[in-house]
Amino acid sequence: MDQTVAVWLVLAVGVLAANLPYLSERLLLVGPRRAPKGAGWRLLELALMAVLTFAVGALLESRIGQRHAQGWEFYAAAACLFITLGFPGFVWRYLRRGRA
Repeated sequence: MDQTVAVWLVLAVGVLAANLPYLSERLLLVGPRRAPKGAGWRLLELALMAVLTFAVGALLESRIGQRHAQGWEFYAAAACLFITLGFPGFVWRYLRRGRA
């Protein structure tokens, strides 16, 4: 797999994963349906999706070549980017207005 394709794949997975907690009322996307899912559940799902996205990135990096060790700065910046990628789902869930 080409390095450019791997980067775009990780970004696409990140965008999808960051927005999934806001699009479903099911717990962890497969559990029982809850009428209003609380913000705590959404934050937990967001954290789990971030970990899964980081794992996909690490897997693709190790398949391309040697995996580079990252410090806490990388993970802090990546978490901020992941939260930013989830902004459209947040807006759709909490800030959109009802039909007039």
